[in-house]
Amino acid sequence: MRAAPLAVTALAAALLLTGCSSDSSGSGGGDSAAASPSNGTTCRIGAMDVEVGPANVAPAAGDTGNIPVTLTNQSAECTLDGFPGIDLNATDSSASVSPAQGTKSTKLTLAKGTAATFTLTYTRGEAGAKASLDVKTLNIALPGAGTAKSYKWSYGPVQGRSDNAGDPNASVSAFSQVGD
Repeated sequence: MRAAPLAVTALAAALLLTGCSSDSSGSGGGDSAAASPSNGTTCRIGAMDVEVGPANVAPAAGDTGNIPVTLTNQSAECTLDGFPGIDLNATDSSASVSPAQGTKSTKLTLAKGTAATFTLTYTRGEAGAKASLDVKTLNIALPGAGTAKSYKWSYGPVQGRSDNAGDPNASVSAFSQVGD
């Protein structure tokens, strides 16, 4: 029952809202998922419609929030193999988010028009606290692609981990296919 509401929410968000699908990577004409799908073409963020949210926001310091991200392939068949690359950026610093402990990635192939989702889970920090990262933007990169897109962060500061100073108390799930 837990997975169905997330999948339904992600699918509804993907159908109702259209993300930005233009390529702002500056990498030239080669950023689309080109070549032959049988060659294991890596999915590119510039060839995806990306929908961040709607989120289950952490309302107060110490609370946990979840932000689903849905990627809909707008190009030729491509492959997601690994975890999404997530960076949380503040005004004067940034931090990378690691996969959730014990999570294993799955290789997914996305045909044109199909979608995958992942979830960013974070613990809200106290505003102005030394151990909190006052996040302004979220960068998302796909595994093996090297190019990221930036999205506005409106979910409050992120608490740092007490066991490793500088690391955010956040994690990212593996990709999962949306739909049947």
